[in-house]
Amino acid sequence: MEDLYHPRILELAADMPHVGRLEAPDGASTKVSRVCGSVVTVELKLKDGLVSDIAVHPKACALGQAATGVLAMHAIGASPQEIRDARDGLRAMLKEGAAPPTGRFWELRHLEGVREYPPRHASTMLAFDAAVEALDQAARAKAS
Repeated sequence: MEDLYHPRILELAADMPHVGRLEAPDGASTKVSRVCGSVVTVELKLKDGLVSDIAVHPKACALGQAATGVLAMHAIGASPQEIRDARDGLRAMLKEGAAPPTGRFWELRHLEGVREYPPRHASTMLAFDAAVEALDQAARAKAS
């Protein structure tokens, strides 16, 4: 368990920017882990095809909060594809033993130890799964 809760994980979980809610987000999603009950809500605004604002509202374990912290720190200015790639990279790292994501969301590498604890995968994925769903919602709203 020591490799799971190392100091940077605890820092990411504790020092999270953009906690709260947005007024009139373009997309929003709440994800819940059935395994541990962790809940993460992500709200996004887009401008010129990039994330222009984000709000996160986590009620999660330290691992879920750390992943949410990485998202919140680096999402503004990100393209939807960068966020999708980070989500896919995080999932591959946890479930398939792939290398950690690189680029804007490189700090997800600190969660590599979660790979050895499958019951923790769902809570670790919550923020990025919610962000992708919020992006999908924003795209549908724009298309209609």
